[in-house]
Amino acid sequence: MTILVTGATANIGRKVVDHVLAAGCTDVRALTTDPDRAALPPEVEVIEGYIRRPESLGAAFEGVDRMYLAPSPDTAAEVLALARAAGVRHVVDLSGEPESWWGTVCTAVEDSGLSWTHLWPADFMENTVMWAHQIRATGTVREPYPDAATAPIAMDDIAAVAASALLAEDTGNRAYPLSGPELLTRTELLGYLATALGRGLTFVKASREDTIAALAASMGEQASWYVDNVLTGYSPDPATLPLTSVTDITGRPPTLFADWAAAHTAAFTTP
Repeated sequence: MTILVTGATANIGRKVVDHVLAAGCTDVRALTTDPDRAALPPEVEVIEGYIRRPESLGAAFEGVDRMYLAPSPDTAAEVLALARAAGVRHVVDLSGEPESWWGTVCTAVEDSGLSWTHLWPADFMENTVMWAHQIRATGTVREPYPDAATAPIAMDDIAAVAASALLAEDTGNRAYPLSGPELLTRTELLGYLATALGRGLTFVKASREDTIAALAASMGEQASWYVDNVLTGYSPDPATLPLTSVTDITGRPPTLFADWAAAHTAAFTTP
């Protein structure tokens, strides 16, 4: 059984490769735009291609039974059509609920005729790295909603769930909402980072405009979109979060944000 991992050198795809290998599957094909720089394990078959350029996929799907689909809303339907024509049977996609920003991906997957597993993650722990410039420069983070809460999940936990779904004997259609183990406000997240970094950090409630200006150094033109489309959505129902999906699917405990912060201090100290 050959498993294709798209976006195999991206943040989550690279971890999916590692988790599939760790589970004992060595028949792994990794799709990347630059095989020479991919630095993937030697037992992985590396193939050049990019899901946002379906014409580049060539023989990527030959002999593939299951695939991990990185999110690519503009080309997902075309990529999935190529996969089905080549004989792929099951797709594990990183997407979101149909009404969400990434919902077009899960809709394309369901329309493809393949069997599927949807992964619908909450906020990524790694998204706090957008604060790194502010933390290094001033020790102050500016955002409009200090008490907004989510249950952030580590990308490694998402990848572990993806690997479990790719290797499962039962590949029936399922959607897995995923979250981390704790409901945390924005100020609580910054508090954990302060502890990990061993320094005082301050959260300042700021206007939309000041928040965009503060994030621009890290996010560039994406800062406005992020403030208007993501920060305003950090208000999940505490009665439904956190979820137990990571443990239920993988059998391992999910990552605590304090542990993630302690392991990633370099992301906040190194320009």
